[in-house]
Amino acid sequence: MDEFPVVVVGAGPAGLAAAAHLLERGLRPLVLEAGAQAGAAVAQWHHVRLFSPWSELVDPAARRLLEAAGWSAPEADRHPTGAEWAAGYLVPLAGALGGHVRLGTRVVGVARRGRDRVVDAGRDGEPLTVHVATADGEERITARAVVDASGTWTSPNPLGGDGLPAVGERAAADRITYRVPDLAVEAERYAGRRIAIAGSGHSALTALVALADLAERHPGTHVTWLLRRGRVGNAFGGGEADQLPARGALGLRARAAVRAGHVEVVTGFRTATVEREDGRVVLVSQDGHRLDPVDEVVALTGFRPDHSWLSEVRLELDPVLGAPVRLAPLIDPNAHSCGSVQPHGANELRQPEPGVYLVGMKSYGRAPTFLALTGYEQVRSVVAEIAGDHEGAARVELVLPETGVCGGSGVFDAPTGGQSGGCCAPAPASAPASVAVLTLSAPPAR
Repeated sequence: MDEFPVVVVGAGPAGLAAAAHLLERGLRPLVLEAGAQAGAAVAQWHHVRLFSPWSELVDPAARRLLEAAGWSAPEADRHPTGAEWAAGYLVPLAGALGGHVRLGTRVVGVARRGRDRVVDAGRDGEPLTVHVATADGEERITARAVVDASGTWTSPNPLGGDGLPAVGERAAADRITYRVPDLAVEAERYAGRRIAIAGSGHSALTALVALADLAERHPGTHVTWLLRRGRVGNAFGGGEADQLPARGALGLRARAAVRAGHVEVVTGFRTATVEREDGRVVLVSQDGHRLDPVDEVVALTGFRPDHSWLSEVRLELDPVLGAPVRLAPLIDPNAHSCGSVQPHGANELRQPEPGVYLVGMKSYGRAPTFLALTGYEQVRSVVAEIAGDHEGAARVELVLPETGVCGGSGVFDAPTGGQSGGCCAPAPASAPASVAVLTLSAPPAR
């Protein structure tokens, strides 16, 4: 099958890095990107600053390719925004890859040539076929292997607390966003309004800090932070102990915003219903607790992978996370933090369908806190395996920064050893036992 290219789905950080490694191995990559530019998903969160510095955001093989084309690396210790990462690295990298990258090409299916998922006979001797849709129509591309680096950006988790959209959530879509607001262009939408933020991850903290700053500048802006977990616990992250200082600083700023009174915290709240009321929306929890009406809802409850277009290839995925079964135990947020993720590569990412690999954010399924370094090491190993360098594929080395907030939604019910800084008032008598409205205050003078 050497005559066929290795198709890489997605021109994001992991996909473009895979293409760079394939070229170094003398293999022919073909990167298929649905968007109009490389890093199309990154460009959509252009206003958000990354936790990782430039030194951890450039793949080694990609760096060698770029430098050969005259590229100058940005300052290693600076933290870029999404826009800077896309413009300063991803777009130039796609340019260096030239005709190996096709934009405006959406993958709609992958199969074994002439065989559906059920057929065994003659399967091993056939290449893969990649079905794509473009502005000019449909096309089939024959491939020796498929590296799925399409990510999860297009599949945000819903606001509903059971993993499905809450009743009325779709009907209130004009009042709900699933992305961190860009207040440089959307300030009027939120200034002086009542806003609810749902979620406990880094995106939620980023939005919380931004909207709290807006509330300080625009009186009348009210921010309510909704947590499904029963207490704040470690939601503010590792703080000064975080090995990614920018990530730790974000948690400290979020804690300060709550203590300053710019944010009301409601714990134990799992949205069941979204109701319209006089142009606003009312969120109702599964146990009937109704919040005061809000003008806008920012739902930042994570992402999930879309496997629908892989339905005709044989996949072996974890039933909980939707990640490759060999990888899932290593990244399960119920048991692991970022720093305890073991080295992994082709062996953990391979599928029963030969030549099919899930890499990057998509490989983590619903597990949170994926880092670019993880994706770069994944694709290095996978490309070595495709090239027949099994020893190189097995030689996986990965060290990730430790943090106190790598748990995702799967651990929000877990008991915590104590409050994370400050002191919390007990739940008001009028609130259900499972819902607590908290106010964090500064520690008393000593």
